[in-house]
Amino acid sequence: MVTGKDGEVYEGVRVALALPSAQPPRLQVTNGEGEFTFLNVPAGLFTLTVSSDGFSPQTLSGVLQSGQTFDAPAIELAIAAATTEVRVSAAQQEEIAEEQIHMEEKQRVLGVVPNFYVTYEKDPAPLTARQKYSLAWKSEMDPVQWVFNGIFAGVEQANNTVAGYGQGAQGYAKRFGANSADTIVSTELGGAVLPALFKQDPRYFYKGTGTVWQRTRYALATAVICKGDNMRWQFSYSGILGALGAGAISNLYYPSSDRSGVGLTFENAGVELVEGAVQNLFQEFVVKKLTPSARRIGSP
Repeated sequence: MVTGKDGEVYEGVRVALALPSAQPPRLQVTNGEGEFTFLNVPAGLFTLTVSSDGFSPQTLSGVLQSGQTFDAPAIELAIAAATTEVRVSAAQQEEIAEEQIHMEEKQRVLGVVPNFYVTYEKDPAPLTARQKYSLAWKSEMDPVQWVFNGIFAGVEQANNTVAGYGQGAQGYAKRFGANSADTIVSTELGGAVLPALFKQDPRYFYKGTGTVWQRTRYALATAVICKGDNMRWQFSYSGILGALGAGAISNLYYPSSDRSGVGLTFENAGVELVEGAVQNLFQEFVVKKLTPSARRIGSP
């Protein structure tokens, strides 16, 4: 008899009788009472296999003596562990990424400083090219970023950095314009144009778990590697070439006396690489604690 966990009988369950001397196995299905019968079974070893869709198969082995009638004990079928496969379409994946971006755009250190280029989601959806450009644009146009550009211009003017711009209101305006251009060019290249071209994600993927050493190695490594749109780690062509490209383009609008040559461009890119590694360390260990909205995202 074939029954369920609570003793209910199962009709139509497949029962296979395998004998060493017989090929293929003999088949039966259970009747309305959950019973099955095999006639004219030769003496010797036998194996019964009971199976049905949605249940884990059960096996019973024994030895039948000559002239013996074997009354099998009740065989209990257990429901098989469910396996669910979820397929997400490209359109659905884009919608998920859009929702996650909206959360990232609310991330501000101390509630003020933009912190858009880090994701605290455990399994973030990859960004489309359009979303990469959108995130870059919102980062560039954020009012706080322009305030910082103005502050940096004031500090440069006080220190007479980029002396070719001169002093006074005109010198300040030129420095402010150059700082703003630096922000836009570096963000567009490293956050949108090249990530879209190389199919790479420009965001920092917060780890948040593991030992201090493991998280430190991770943060430092992400200065030169990044996740692709296929969510696999790879060399960060977009980040490194973006730093080089931004330095080269700045030569178009900086005074001739303050333009960097090829050697200095590479040197500045190396400095930016080190700064990126330090920034990643702060992201991994400090920034989330100072970002109110981030503490509600990606909790274990």
